[in-house]
Amino acid sequence: MRSHFLSRKIVKQRRGAIALALASSLLAQPGVLFPWLGGVARAQLTAFCKLSTSTIAQKDAARQAAFAGDQIATVEYQQLVQADAQRLRQCRSQTWPQTQAIWLRLYPCDLQPGVLDDVMDRIVNQGYNQVYVEVFYDGQVLLPSTDNPTVWPSVIRTGEAAKADLLAQAIQKAHERGLKLYAWMFSMNFGYSYGQRADRQQALARNGRGQSSLYVANNGGLAIDFSQQEVDKVFIDPYNLQAKQDYNRLVQAVLQRQPDGVLFDYIRYPRQTGAASVTDKVSDLWIYASGAQQALIQRGLNNKGVNLIQRFLQKGYISTYDIAALDRQYPQEREPLWQGRNPPLSLSKQLLPAAIRQPRLQQELWLLSAAHAFQGVVDFLTAAVLPVQQRGIPAGAVFFPDGNRRVGRGFDSRMQPWDRFPSSIEWHPMSYAVCGNTSCIASQVQEVLRAAPSGTQVSPVLAGVWGRALQNSRPSLEAQMAALRQFAPQIRSVSHFAYSWQEDPTSARNRRSCRLR
Repeated sequence: MRSHFLSRKIVKQRRGAIALALASSLLAQPGVLFPWLGGVARAQLTAFCKLSTSTIAQKDAARQAAFAGDQIATVEYQQLVQADAQRLRQCRSQTWPQTQAIWLRLYPCDLQPGVLDDVMDRIVNQGYNQVYVEVFYDGQVLLPSTDNPTVWPSVIRTGEAAKADLLAQAIQKAHERGLKLYAWMFSMNFGYSYGQRADRQQALARNGRGQSSLYVANNGGLAIDFSQQEVDKVFIDPYNLQAKQDYNRLVQAVLQRQPDGVLFDYIRYPRQTGAASVTDKVSDLWIYASGAQQALIQRGLNNKGVNLIQRFLQKGYISTYDIAALDRQYPQEREPLWQGRNPPLSLSKQLLPAAIRQPRLQQELWLLSAAHAFQGVVDFLTAAVLPVQQRGIPAGAVFFPDGNRRVGRGFDSRMQPWDRFPSSIEWHPMSYAVCGNTSCIASQVQEVLRAAPSGTQVSPVLAGVWGRALQNSRPSLEAQMAALRQFAPQIRSVSHFAYSWQEDPTSARNRRSCRLR
């Protein structure tokens, strides 16, 4: 009884402050209640549409009182939330960039009363009007265990909490605050749990050394970049029908929650280090699973083409003997043919000697095989975004600007052909370069802007925190945003990685460790 009395007393003391916060919040909106105060209200807007510390404190007090059970405080808190939503919409419409988003991972503890509200409030407080919530990562999905039609386990798997739909709750609470919520999903990285399934081994990506991505990522078969958290990652063969069907079922389940958009991440092959960071021979390519291998062989357009592709895959090269043998076996065919090959015309009806033709044919087979690996990534993404676009909501791709680089005669091991991604989707380049200032970040964004077809929405992703540089010489978000606006004012959307980097330590600890029933 005494604790209840004290709670009521605190609530009464705070009501005046809450009412003042509500009035101040409404006054900060040109034309809401007092249209003649528009000019004054605009002057009160803070940089990047952030709320003042006093307003934040007042809303926090209202929320705490509301979740302590006070009904009047609940009404007042809801009014504050609505007022801030209106303020955010108006401010972002007048402030560069028009869309400012943040990347967020949710935890089972976010199901506790008021915790998810606190998270969404903090996002609004910082001036964000979009949030990208991770719904598929590390081989688990943000779906209720009781309503999970996918082959992956749910993030929340025990007790009564397993019935809760955390994604649906996050969408609802985001919308209440004027936030758009995108579902953020891993793509070709299906996670360790998928790789452990006996009925999905054929779906895993395989290289020419007989290794699956499960072996490489978890047994150290090749050098993996652990500094980039490439641990417990299992990549699939993008040509595998079962994998595509599994992923489509996942996308459909996420779409049922009606997010405002979907972003696809990990649209690539594994990142490796050292000598393995460059893919420069056919055995390095992740095209040896049955689906990818068969699709490559089918690119042959005549018997010679099919046979040479098969021999190149098996041995990693073709010899003069291979070419001469096929000339004898298929005398009715001239040059070996495959998709995209236009052999040089000869004035003579006689084929050039096999020894002269061998270097060119071997180089063209290497380029065909690499193009096949790249095309698998593009095709997988194209299939993934289709159901999203059919819903009439945005789809986007997340990528590294340097993930498609040529390195000598080879390629960056990630083989991420972002420059060939559909221009009808949003492009989200992760501009994470570190050089002690903003120049390398600007260079990455400029590279993407130059390559993007006209009309493509480019939404750079910046990594950092507000108010200070990080120890690795990564500039503050203010510095990065200022540089970005200076050289690319046409950009209308920017996002920040990640909420966890900016989170209050106490809040972070409570969100990751709790007891749920």
